[in-house]
Amino acid sequence: MKGKVGIGLIGAGRAGMIHARNMSFHIRQARMVCVCDADENSACMAAKELGCEYDTDYRAMLKREDIDAVIVAVPTKYHREIVLEAAFRKKHIFCEKPMAMSVEECADMIRAAEENSVLLQIGFMRRFDRSFQRAKELVKEGKIGDVVMVKSLTHGPSTPHEWMYDIGKSNGPLAEVNSHDIDTLRWITEAEVKSVYAIAGNYRCDDARERYPDFYDSVLMSVKMDNGMMGCIDGAQGVEYGYDARVDIVGTRGLITVGDLKGTSTMTYTREGGAAGDVVRSWMNLFTEAYIEEDRSFVESVREGREPAVSGRDGMMAVAVVKAGNESILTGKVVRPDECIR
Repeated sequence: MKGKVGIGLIGAGRAGMIHARNMSFHIRQARMVCVCDADENSACMAAKELGCEYDTDYRAMLKREDIDAVIVAVPTKYHREIVLEAAFRKKHIFCEKPMAMSVEECADMIRAAEENSVLLQIGFMRRFDRSFQRAKELVKEGKIGDVVMVKSLTHGPSTPHEWMYDIGKSNGPLAEVNSHDIDTLRWITEAEVKSVYAIAGNYRCDDARERYPDFYDSVLMSVKMDNGMMGCIDGAQGVEYGYDARVDIVGTRGLITVGDLKGTSTMTYTREGGAAGDVVRSWMNLFTEAYIEEDRSFVESVREGREPAVSGRDGMMAVAVVKAGNESILTGKVVRPDECIR
């Protein structure tokens, strides 16, 4: 297509506004047309900041002819419904992770996009981070020999919203926090997850224990890939100390590390306080450039009519691994994600 891509945002929360600001102020070939949120005050405030129109009904917004593509950044349980409507209205779709609540919902979304000839990209922004991309390049160049294991860690500082305590509504921290780690494993190893074994517990969220006994704020998951490589995922919420995202790639002849908890390289050493330094406080700070590149890639895909860098299938496979991990936590058994796809 020629000209700027008209963008509509559905969901004016933190993640949605990151994308909307990028489209408004950093992506030259994009134009924010309208922001939609069920909360009129949020929608109005966002529209004022972005210099665009607003709506409270996403179905009405999707009827606009000046919108070519939409960003879906609402709670996961609404993704399928909105994506199907957007596809029906012939809008290209950027859908934040997690893609959906089930593999079946993901399949519906993929099918709707294909049948209506629109693009569907999933929001795994770590693939667009320069450090992660460099790590992948080094792996492909054989700098550490053959990959043996990928260990991916994500710890978030804040406790979840109450609706996330219900695993049936949120799919838990494996979905909300560790979807990025799951995608990182698949992306780095260029393989699919063959089996998982996960253990988890609730160590910080006292208010969830009685009403939501299945909720966990910490999880460890051992992963076996179908090409023989191994993986380990470490996830936690409510850690308070900062936003922590790191990856170790262990090879037969070396190690690649990605990520650093320190916000800067400046450290303070004193007799009284020992060593101290600033830490990254939010995922919004850590992946600023990656979000911009992710959004730019989506707009370029729309303009050029090419497949997005992160496909609906990538999103679906992550959901399958989440479901397998949650089943493993409950049963104490090794679970195969492909059994969740059938």
